[in-house]
Amino acid sequence: MRVVSLVPSLTEAVAATRPELLVGATDWCSHPSDLDVVRIGGTKNPDTERIAALSPDLVIANEEENRPPDLAALRDAGLDVLVTEVRTLEQAFTELHRVLVDGCGLPRPAWLAEAEAVWRRVPPTTRRVPAIVPIWRRPWMVCGRDTFAGDVLARLGVGNLYAGHPDRYPRIPIGELNASGAELVVLPDEPYRFTADDGPEAFPGLPAALVSGRHLTWYGPSLREAPDVISAALRAAHR
Repeated sequence: MRVVSLVPSLTEAVAATRPELLVGATDWCSHPSDLDVVRIGGTKNPDTERIAALSPDLVIANEEENRPPDLAALRDAGLDVLVTEVRTLEQAFTELHRVLVDGCGLPRPAWLAEAEAVWRRVPPTTRRVPAIVPIWRRPWMVCGRDTFAGDVLARLGVGNLYAGHPDRYPRIPIGELNASGAELVVLPDEPYRFTADDGPEAFPGLPAALVSGRHLTWYGPSLREAPDVISAALRAAHR
């Protein structure tokens, strides 16, 4: 079987399960670090002709990360395109099974069962710290409703103040963010690369948790470590 992945987390999932299936991946597919496949452009601007030339049996994509016109072009070229939708942790497990088992014809991988077991051991939260979760600046954008990151954080005791916003990734002025009543700001290192020197200064007096974007927003093998990695970043913010 020949697989092209248009999603970094799905690339990692296939590579961790049966790496020889992958023949193409995006420029943003950074895990595993030694991945040696044809690069076919970005998630938002893939080279559809180059993908078709690879003659894949399956192209795996995501409704949020990839654009409908590109997926339509791949289908028009006669390719089988499997599109995932992941807005909750449970959806992530279901969609990973669909990609790997149903789509790629593989046995259910041990790492997926391990990830499910890890998350089952996360204790229920009695209180969620009200927080804002920026994903971009210039302009400021935050996680809104129905996001995978928001569901992950909720399970770890963080309540997204914009979870009820009509938009999934609303643009919110910095003044409004600072007046939101948040007790925490969660700053991932992707898609915008927030760092200790770029992000926390915009929220004076507010604890800032600098979080691995791969563990907050990717659904794949990183889910096994995500509870520990994110929880450590949340604890560090309050020291």
